[in-house]
Amino acid sequence: MIALFCFTLVVFASGLHVEPQDSGSRTKVYANRGDNITLPCRLEGQSSLFGNRIKWAKVENDSSETNVLISMGPHKKTYGNFQDRVYLLEVDDKDGTLVITDLDLNDYGTYRCEIINGMNENIVEVDLELQGVVFPYSPRLGRYNLNFQDAETACLEQDAVVASFEQLYEEWRNGMDWCNAGWLNDGTVQYPITKPREPCGGMRSSAGLRNYGQRDKSNSRYDVFCFTASLKGRFYYLIQPEKLNFDEAVNMCKRDGAEIAKVGHIYAAWKLQGYDRCDAGWLADGSVRYPISRPRKNCSPTEAAVRFVGFPDKKQKLYGVYCYRPQL
Repeated sequence: MIALFCFTLVVFASGLHVEPQDSGSRTKVYANRGDNITLPCRLEGQSSLFGNRIKWAKVENDSSETNVLISMGPHKKTYGNFQDRVYLLEVDDKDGTLVITDLDLNDYGTYRCEIINGMNENIVEVDLELQGVVFPYSPRLGRYNLNFQDAETACLEQDAVVASFEQLYEEWRNGMDWCNAGWLNDGTVQYPITKPREPCGGMRSSAGLRNYGQRDKSNSRYDVFCFTASLKGRFYYLIQPEKLNFDEAVNMCKRDGAEIAKVGHIYAAWKLQGYDRCDAGWLADGSVRYPISRPRKNCSPTEAAVRFVGFPDKKQKLYGVYCYRPQL
């Protein structure tokens, strides 16, 4: 016999709030990078968990599973990147709740708890959602130059991961409109349109996510949609009297006890902290950008956005620099 138990659990600064959902719904857990969170799983009925097998696994895009933790009575084993970061809460003898500490970007996704109790099997599925921001990215080489592996590397280099369909969909619901197609983490290529127009699927097409479907991960080349979450450090524009070339910008951040900021840093500061600065500055990938959360004349007058100046010659002494100091 298989039983499915579902809850919705939301993380607040002051604690946790759990609300039961209708049968068949999926648990959703909302958290920030760096949080410690709990994924609920309990054995219902008269039996206890003593001697039973508990398996927590992460469900991947291809429906395969990556083991997180397996428990058989007093014997417990954790796996991969979850080693030393997960444990069972065990508030009583029916509790199989999983605790994940110090959440990172790769922890996003669906988790499955299986409790095997004799002939009975209880299953709980949990969607772990990180509060964050999706941003489009293309390298210095220009538009449509990334295969899937390149896209993964590009996002990682900018303190991000390749975004999921759900993350891009949520960003589209919040108004994201972008006419360049990009990779998602399931291997599809899509782009979000809120204002239909001829160059972006046609005037007669409805607003939504334009989907090119699955593409050859080695030979197809597009941009990428990256996802990053809340910062674990300080993002700031370095106040200093002169404009800098790229090498000078890198060195000035180092002299200030920081590093030159990445594209993921500027998007996280803009979207999640409301960072606003009308000064174009170098970033680690050699691009120049500036974040505007309060649109005004000469500073992104039509919309809040991270404005992209381009990839200028790194020898040009025309810009300031954005720095990032990780939290120790």
